[in-house]
Amino acid sequence: MYSEQVRDHYAHPRNVGSIADPSGKSLVKSTFDSDTVLVTLRIENGLIQEARFKCMGCAVAIACSSMATEMVLGKPVDEAYAITEQAVAEALGGIPEYKMRCSNLAPAAIRNAIDDWRKTCIQPT
Repeated sequence: MYSEQVRDHYAHPRNVGSIADPSGKSLVKSTFDSDTVLVTLRIENGLIQEARFKCMGCAVAIACSSMATEMVLGKPVDEAYAITEQAVAEALGGIPEYKMRCSNLAPAAIRNAIDDWRKTCIQPT
């Protein structure tokens, strides 16, 4: 059975939606099933000011996306970039191991969205 945190973030996901003109965005699809997550970020002065997600997937995929976006809000980009799948799973009170590979996609999407932001904000010298 899933933890209370997983059930709560699935039933009442935080940060659902997308940012109209994001600083960075990323779409990540599971290689194991149809779970897919889109993450959009608004980054100002090197801090994650807003994080939104859209997810097509199971309860765990939605809960992981909700928790991951909560975990990076207000964080410096380097700290947000370091959020791991294991940290998200622990924050949710644990998820089944087989769900780690197919449903815990948001940390990768956050890293990719930060990479997308870095491509546009860092000028070549």
